[in-house]
Amino acid sequence: MQAHDGAAFGFGELRQEDFVGMYAIIENGSKQYTAKVGDVIKFEKLDKQVGEKVEFKVLLVSDEAGIKAGKDAEGFKAIGEVTAQDKSKKVIVYKYKAKKNERRKHGHRQPFTAVRIDEIAAL
Repeated sequence: MQAHDGAAFGFGELRQEDFVGMYAIIENGSKQYTAKVGDVIKFEKLDKQVGEKVEFKVLLVSDEAGIKAGKDAEGFKAIGEVTAQDKSKKVIVYKYKAKKNERRKHGHRQPFTAVRIDEIAAL
């Protein structure tokens, strides 16, 4: 049960060890995530309480039998459990206009929902 590094969020390099065993590409909103059983993934805020189950649409599944995508992957779903509702680290936004004595410092903490993927199963 380890959290993904930056590779799961669209930046950083994907490593070969990220794709050993069964994995799936799941969709939440307009974003796609790589998920394996046991992974904890940070999603945009979901309206679920800690401990509730969440189902995700599967776009692609890879296992020992091969890769299934499109119509073949429609028969799968990823089921996870909400483990936390929290906010990310603070990001500082600093606006500055030269020669105008205009400065503005503003902080932002993006809310997220951490979900542990419990199973990737056929319907």
